[in-house]
Amino acid sequence: MNGYVAQRRGRFYAVIYEGLDPITGKERRRWHPAGTDRAKAEKLAAKLAVAENKRVDAVRSLTFGAYLTSQWLPTKKLHLATSTYRGYERNVHRHILPVLGRISVRRLRYQQIESLYEMLLHPETGRGLAPKTAYEIHLIIRGALADAHRRGLVARNVALVARAPRQRSLQRIEGVSLTEDELRQLLRTAAGHRFFPIYWLTAMTGMRRNEVLGLKWSDLDVKKQRLHLNRGLVAVGYEVHQTRGKTRTARRAIELDDTTIAVLEGWRAYQAAEFAAVGIDPIDEWVFTDGGGEPIHPHAVYEAFRRIVHNAGIPAMRFHDLRHTHGSLLIKEGVPVKVVSERLGHAHIAHTLETYQHVLPGMQADAARTAERLADPRSTAKKPKKQPGKSSVERRGNSQRKAA
Repeated sequence: MNGYVAQRRGRFYAVIYEGLDPITGKERRRWHPAGTDRAKAEKLAAKLAVAENKRVDAVRSLTFGAYLTSQWLPTKKLHLATSTYRGYERNVHRHILPVLGRISVRRLRYQQIESLYEMLLHPETGRGLAPKTAYEIHLIIRGALADAHRRGLVARNVALVARAPRQRSLQRIEGVSLTEDELRQLLRTAAGHRFFPIYWLTAMTGMRRNEVLGLKWSDLDVKKQRLHLNRGLVAVGYEVHQTRGKTRTARRAIELDDTTIAVLEGWRAYQAAEFAAVGIDPIDEWVFTDGGGEPIHPHAVYEAFRRIVHNAGIPAMRFHDLRHTHGSLLIKEGVPVKVVSERLGHAHIAHTLETYQHVLPGMQADAARTAERLADPRSTAKKPKKQPGKSSVERRGNSQRKAA
């Protein structure tokens, strides 16, 4: 890079010429104020040019792969949930590095990025990636280059120019909602199993699996019959990690009924007796633990649930469908959607409406019949009586006096 001195309105500037913009082809210069002394301005220009040349030499040898693995990914690890970070890491190593890893970060062009997307979606052999996965890879590349631009490693984020993979609308997985009788049959079958309190609590509150397993006894307020959700437990690979919740509304309070309180109190007494019998001194006070006093692994809960569903003779369902059943039954019974949304911890009520729209048509029909009844001229509803001593003439007179 070359540095020189320019003068504007009696003041000198050290100007660093940075070459041509690879996208627009226009010349790029960076101006640095240097005061009114030309000699000092020349020294500053020379100093900045040397520093810039050293930086450019370092950047020139930096490949996109080295930047992703040594600079960008480590910073993302500090801010992302473990499961999200593992997804980033997997996409980088499996899909991005083999194609773009050896290209200099400064020489990366949008055409190369678009070629990667095309290769991932339509490979010569085998099955391509889903459009959603290809779009997630696009977000990684775009985010990494935005950070590189902020650091001054590249002149422009070329991923903004590249055509992003188009997401096709994905087929929505229809959740299974049990009837009242099917739910009772499921819980009767689960009775006596070590995980019965987990299944009961999930069915009665609609909590997510990670939220149930992340409970501690300090989160339970027996007097107010309330649970405070503050954390979750998720399995990444097979390792268990704590999470702060799926959405900003995941941390919430849930009201409990008398039976659920009794179930939890019964489980606490059993757990305390088990700990005393085998000499376990609990430190973290997890609500649901295995025989060794450790938090129950999410995979174990799912596998046991699958066997219980089979034995209960009810439609095949996921563990998450207990949450879906809770929301559906509440809405069917006329609980306001806003209340259901808050109970489930949805970020927006619109998501609740979309998820449980199959329940709403019946409620819409009830609303239509109610409106018809209210407008029926044969209705026996009485009209409000006029107050004695106040005629329509007097009311008009009063309104005229007020207007005057």
